[in-house]
Amino acid sequence: MALSLEAGNLTWLTSLPDAEAQAKKENKLVLIDVSGSDWCVFCKELDEDVFQKPQFIDYARTNLVLVQVDFPHHIKLPPELEAANKAITNKFAVEGCPTLLALSPDGKVLWKQPGYLDGGPRAVIAQLEKAKKKQ
Repeated sequence: MALSLEAGNLTWLTSLPDAEAQAKKENKLVLIDVSGSDWCVFCKELDEDVFQKPQFIDYARTNLVLVQVDFPHHIKLPPELEAANKAITNKFAVEGCPTLLALSPDGKVLWKQPGYLDGGPRAVIAQLEKAKKKQ
């Protein structure tokens, strides 16, 4: 089940295979945001402090294909999406929310950030730039 979410003027996909295909086509990194969007305080802060800022939005449009892997408590996800999200977190050994993962277009993990990263868009972008050099 492939969905896309419009948030902060960015499109977040819910299908990792679709994101990887788009990243290959556009030669971009895949950024996965593992989130508890409706209950995780640090996930909400990450969204507000990073993902909704113009600096990140501009960077993301040029450099990233975005994927949200959400584990909400108050919203019921379709069973297929819930299963796909669990499979992603198992594959990449994600232990909590928030976790950010940057993948090369072929699915290689280039950066993993468990927990909230201080420093706003600048800090996240700096880590993504380092990740790009690992490709």
